[in-house]
Amino acid sequence: MSSFGMRSMGQNFGIKICCCRVCTCVNFGFATSKAGLLKLLQLLLATLCESLLIKYGLPEADSIGQALTSFLTTTAYCFTTTMILLICYYFSEKSFSLIRQSLFEILFNAVACSMYFSSCSYMGFACVVWLHPQFLIKPGFWAYPAMTAAYYMGYIAGILHGIDAYLSYKHFKGY
Repeated sequence: MSSFGMRSMGQNFGIKICCCRVCTCVNFGFATSKAGLLKLLQLLLATLCESLLIKYGLPEADSIGQALTSFLTTTAYCFTTTMILLICYYFSEKSFSLIRQSLFEILFNAVACSMYFSSCSYMGFACVVWLHPQFLIKPGFWAYPAMTAAYYMGYIAGILHGIDAYLSYKHFKGY
């Protein structure tokens, strides 16, 4: 059973307005569950990283090189898959129980964790080697602090995906 309840257990879905419920197809209980909050944080961090990479990283793509491409690919992959999972989980409690107990969640989160750690390490190297010297000599050079913030947030996202992989594994094994 999911951590946010089942319909058969009397869980009410939707929003109660006066004497009736609206939006009963949406499972709002998922948003307040541990898995729901974890997915929302993953989505938020992927969005923030992607925004920083596009705004500050793309103009410096010649300096950063493949580190930017690697990190952009990672954040896009994780954002898209997490968004699809969130939509499935919000509109179908059955999806949560079926997908969460499959190997997909475990593998996705484990791969996302390793991709974030790999691409953030590469971005950290690129920042120190190519962007930091420019930051020291060019006033108003914001690419270095922005890319540093992006790869720090990427490490946090990687940790969250690692935690989610562990929780998915526990759910898979029935603990």
